[in-house]
Amino acid sequence: MTAKLRAGLVGLGSMGRNHARILASLDGVEFVGAADPRPEASFLGASAAPIVADLESLIALGIDYCVVAAPTALHESIGVQLAESGVHALIEKPLAPDAQAAERLVKVFEDRGLIGGVGHIERFNPALQSARERLEAGELGEVFQVITRRQGPFPGRIGDVGVVMDLATHDIDLTAWVTQQSYADVAAHTAHRSGRQFEDLVAVVGRLRNGTVTNHLVNWLSPMKERVTVVTGERGCLVADTLTADLTFHANSSVQQTEWEVLQNFRGVTQGDMIRYAIAKPEPLRTEHEGFRDAVAGRGGSIVSFEEGVRTVRTAEALLRSAETGQFVLLD
Repeated sequence: MTAKLRAGLVGLGSMGRNHARILASLDGVEFVGAADPRPEASFLGASAAPIVADLESLIALGIDYCVVAAPTALHESIGVQLAESGVHALIEKPLAPDAQAAERLVKVFEDRGLIGGVGHIERFNPALQSARERLEAGELGEVFQVITRRQGPFPGRIGDVGVVMDLATHDIDLTAWVTQQSYADVAAHTAHRSGRQFEDLVAVVGRLRNGTVTNHLVNWLSPMKERVTVVTGERGCLVADTLTADLTFHANSSVQQTEWEVLQNFRGVTQGDMIRYAIAKPEPLRTEHEGFRDAVAGRGGSIVSFEEGVRTVRTAEALLRSAETGQFVLLD
């Protein structure tokens, strides 16, 4: 019988508690403990795993890998300490607060032959995974544009970054992953409307390497929660709602005539069939954990690599630079 991997967790905020729930029930994994210095972070639900005050005490419990759900500003220091102790790490997005810190994490994990993953959970959403498969199969033909809308009320858990590093990194990563293209250039406008230090709204126009145009509208000012990705191509468009994990295809029509002229003018002559795909809907966070567990176990699990995390942070920094300068920013 194969021994279970021993997993730890740093951070028991709202996201950390979701990680704890998954770790406590993940096949092939023993959840051995969590580290959080706050006295109010004392609840792990049905798990019997202990809560310790610091990372040193968690490492001393003997862990093979660790999930890091601490504030972004602490990612580098925690990651380095884990690497120096020979512990693999799944670090919540963004990988680090800036590209230089992210690159240092890449090096320290590479130097020690350790696996590092980034918690870009949208990649594991069933709707986007199905969209990616369909794009790879050529079902949409050439991809012209990717539009994302991500908005909702301000999450009280966020205090050290703005909406670009917190929410927009989801859209940067999923767009590059779904299309398998990196960003060539970006332009952005931001706004500060809630009285906080960081931006709470961003509007982005970008271009991917093969010319695909991207638009991202992101804020945490809206009472309406929305998570939508629209991929438009030569054969129609795919619409992924990642709140419900629904994927819909709107086809271009080969029918150019309709008997009712008024309806034809209203609907447009190229509107075709609409299909909502029936897809399995496993929980994205559990799928993410299963992939990282398998990678650590040497079974080739799917993860978001630290290198990919660096590219996302670089693109997010380019958005902030564009907003500050009022110019398009080219990416290497």
